[in-house]
Amino acid sequence: MTEPAAAAPRRWPIVPTIVVLCAVAVMIALGVWQLQRKTEKEALIALYERNRAMSSLVTYPKLPPVADAMLFRKSSVVCLEVVKWDQRGGNDRKGRSGIRMIADCRTGAEGPGVLVDVGIGDDFTPPPWTGGTVQGTIVPGPEQPSMIARLTGKAVPARAMLVADEPVAGLRASAVPTGADVPNNHLAYAFQWFFFAIVALIIYTLAVRRRLQP
Repeated sequence: MTEPAAAAPRRWPIVPTIVVLCAVAVMIALGVWQLQRKTEKEALIALYERNRAMSSLVTYPKLPPVADAMLFRKSSVVCLEVVKWDQRGGNDRKGRSGIRMIADCRTGAEGPGVLVDVGIGDDFTPPPWTGGTVQGTIVPGPEQPSMIARLTGKAVPARAMLVADEPVAGLRASAVPTGADVPNNHLAYAFQWFFFAIVALIIYTLAVRRRLQP
């Protein structure tokens, strides 16, 4: 009577391993990229803080996108006509919440105009303000392109906004953003990608070892 043939030893799967290692390499590369973005964002925030410390006025940029060197600088514009109002939640300079009154102003015959935050109200009723000269701080506008739009090349240049130093009659002065308000979550994102890479390796290794056991 012949003895049953011994089972062939199981081998480490080559193709699945290559796929998993490629995925882990991508995760690690994304983590490194986020660390690089963290350094770039810190330098950008430092630039914004230096801009805030400057008291001299700069000419308001006519067209977007607005250069980083212009953001958080002092400037002034002449609002010839309020085309429309955009009411959004916000805070005044004492921390009280309210409704930000953002005027979309016409500044000439052509061009996208300029956004002006003229103050904080208690409701959505726009102020009886029809325009004039406004001095304030240039900040990023409320409508910024999403990360997906930037990555796909479909992002439309974002308009900046001028936060008025003095609110119009009947409103409270809006809080002026600072460089510290710019989100800088890249370190957390980097740790997430590295964590995903480690977990993927551990799970795959345990699964393969279990499969190779006789």
